[in-house]
Amino acid sequence: MTGPYHHGEREVQRRAGLQEEADVSGRAIRDTVPPVAAAFLTQQRLLVVGAADDRGDLWATVLTGPVGFLRAPNERSLSVAARPAPEDPLAPVLEGPVHLGMLAIEAATRRRMRMNGTARPHGGGLLVDLDQVVANCPKYIQKRTPPEADAGPPPARPPARRSDRLDPGQQRFLAGADTFFIATADEHGRADASHRGGNPGFLQVLSPTRLRWPDYIGNAMFLTLGNLFVNPRAGLVVPDYGTGTTLHLTGTAEIVWDADAAASGGTGRMVEFTVTGVAELPGTLPAGWSPPAASRFNPPVAAAGSRSAA
Repeated sequence: MTGPYHHGEREVQRRAGLQEEADVSGRAIRDTVPPVAAAFLTQQRLLVVGAADDRGDLWATVLTGPVGFLRAPNERSLSVAARPAPEDPLAPVLEGPVHLGMLAIEAATRRRMRMNGTARPHGGGLLVDLDQVVANCPKYIQKRTPPEADAGPPPARPPARRSDRLDPGQQRFLAGADTFFIATADEHGRADASHRGGNPGFLQVLSPTRLRWPDYIGNAMFLTLGNLFVNPRAGLVVPDYGTGTTLHLTGTAEIVWDADAAASGGTGRMVEFTVTGVAELPGTLPAGWSPPAASRFNPPVAAAGSRSAA
């Protein structure tokens, strides 16, 4: 580690020419939850988590609950009163201790909070000992409001669909997505979860097993790309806010440098993702979120002649 960063993060910062900016941003990285963040957590209904399974494949998923299902019992821990559905790729992993990357995100206010730590089962949920806490900016978050909480019993879940490649319907869904979440980890398995957003079409579908997306201008920390520099495994979860279905992908990712300026949003950086596993889970999220209001920071989506949704 070099200050708050490991060597992969430092190398990406150096290559991007943003080391000084990263040093400034790094002052926001801490290992405790400040009081304002603890209050934010108690109001949330959604938590993105990412971790590696017993084969080392990384997956991301979404945990949901009523207001209050997240709380910080002290400044170094997070209590989560939820577990994934049995068919979720991370359900077996969370039966025991595991390092989790986490992101609490409130799309209605474009606020998000990133946390990493070691989780263990606790009651019907999880207790996480935190080792990294980071507040992130509101860029590229599409504003949308969840439906009112339903106190009734959850509906029966249709079975999950699994594959090693994307079918045509899944490809069309991804090509129109404006939001996804990504799980990565460093070479020691310390996981992280992050948000990616843009105008529909920013996530390019190149084939049934190949995706590409731009790395837009951010806070210069490069926590995600720094992990990919030392460990190419990654997992994505893409929510369908209308139906409540989530599409989970695992595979490997590669940083593309010197990419087309327009396609990359001006950074020259893109990420190409090779799909090795797919799980489509109905009923993960409450269905019927409001239509999105696009972030004013979203760059225009450049025409991509190589994109295919076939």
